[in-house]
Amino acid sequence: MPPRSPASATRSRRPRAPSAARHFAVIGAGIAGIACARTLVQAGHRVTVFEKSDRVGGRTATHDTPFGGFDAGAQYFTVRDDRFAQALATVPGVCRPWSATTVRVLDAAGRVAAASQPPSEAHWVACPGMDALVGAWAQPLQQAGCLLTGARVVCIEADPLRPRGWQVCTESDDGSQQVVAGFDAVLMAQPATPARALLVSSDLYTPLADALADVSIASCWTLMLAFPQAVRPGLTTLGPQWNAARSTHHRIAWLARESSKPQRSSVERWTVQASPAWSDEHLEDNATRVQDKLLKAFAEVTGIRATPSHAQVRRWRYAQTQQPLGRSHLWDADAQLGACGDWCLGHRLEDAFISGLELALAVA
Repeated sequence: MPPRSPASATRSRRPRAPSAARHFAVIGAGIAGIACARTLVQAGHRVTVFEKSDRVGGRTATHDTPFGGFDAGAQYFTVRDDRFAQALATVPGVCRPWSATTVRVLDAAGRVAAASQPPSEAHWVACPGMDALVGAWAQPLQQAGCLLTGARVVCIEADPLRPRGWQVCTESDDGSQQVVAGFDAVLMAQPATPARALLVSSDLYTPLADALADVSIASCWTLMLAFPQAVRPGLTTLGPQWNAARSTHHRIAWLARESSKPQRSSVERWTVQASPAWSDEHLEDNATRVQDKLLKAFAEVTGIRATPSHAQVRRWRYAQTQQPLGRSHLWDADAQLGACGDWCLGHRLEDAFISGLELALAVA
């Protein structure tokens, strides 16, 4: 590892009073970042959350169309940790169980392994779209002016006016840049790869960078399809009688009938997620080519060969953790830099929540 930069060396010698109110920069407004930020605020600290997109949610993003919304990323979540259950109780009515029967597709012909059965544990979704949960948790931060959207953090620097502090440089979609200073610590709630890239491009030499390099995250192409012609008397759905499937088709890993989820539009809509291997292989392919290939695979698996009125693909460069960190978060107390995300523990939304929560508890 290269020698520590002067800024990092200075930080390694400074004492910290754990009870003192401090100002944290949180990079990323997905479930991990918002869980971290709201926990810090509850502990009496100040936070500023930076989000590169124009809305919160991260991989819980809901894509709106004239035919209804699509959960383009995370499809559902489970609740196994009491702390997650308690946090969900703070926004009553936002989340509802999804009773969709899930099957496993065996082959390209759509044959399934066994008769349809309910899931072994409750599947939950946020309503009216998956991003509603993070949106509800983020609302107090937004109202307090603590959440900056459309602000991609491009550099973390020592604050020249506060030798023991940090400042972050942001860039908006129009290319304009801004420097926000006055932070005691910076917490990255991003996928591991861009978090490490940010540290490297900022010339910050910290053990976090080595730990982040050990995490592996696969990409995912997502196809969204709408068939409004299915909504007519005597016909409410197209194709199979199941509403979700884990597929072993070489192109497709998951399919879900969006219109089967609670509080969704009744227009027949499907979200199709490509397998990690196929997505990585075709990561840089033209979107139209990817759409055509996934649409063909969708027809093979479901038997739905009607022409969709709406078809669109979205590429997630960092979608599903293949090799997690193996601990809930990263924290360099000397440099006052931290990182969290689902990739610390796995790939579930609950993993992201626990990671953000435990990083906040560690630094608060």
